[in-house]
Amino acid sequence: MKKYLRLGLFGFLVWLIPFVVSFFIFGLKTSSLALFESIMPVVVVICTVVFSVVYLRKVRADFLKEGIVVGIVWLVICLVFDLLLFMEGPMKMTFADYMMDIGLVYLTIPTITVGFGWLLGKSSERADLIKPFVACCPQTHPS
Repeated sequence: MKKYLRLGLFGFLVWLIPFVVSFFIFGLKTSSLALFESIMPVVVVICTVVFSVVYLRKVRADFLKEGIVVGIVWLVICLVFDLLLFMEGPMKMTFADYMMDIGLVYLTIPTITVGFGWLLGKSSERADLIKPFVACCPQTHPS
């Protein structure tokens, strides 16, 4: 249960933090659209990386599977909250406009989490291969 709570909470924060940042820098959307459009994906990526590291730190097996699940869940959370605001809420946009302007950025989320999952799986496999050698061979330290 705690695992699913963390998964949902971190996914919500991956959505909420960029949303709050966008409020603080919204003036850039009119004065410097290119800068606004450059900052927002960076914020999404930073949030995804930070929360991926925190979440995946507690995972002990099936890293790739966990990375896929985390990425899909967080992607869905971000899309659902955004679509509620941007299609039905105060900031009306068509679905096509939303996807072209905002939605595609969220594809970075599963890209990052799956990449981390894959890397953790590979490093875990290497560690398992090395364990017998490390256990049988005493480490020598230079004097």
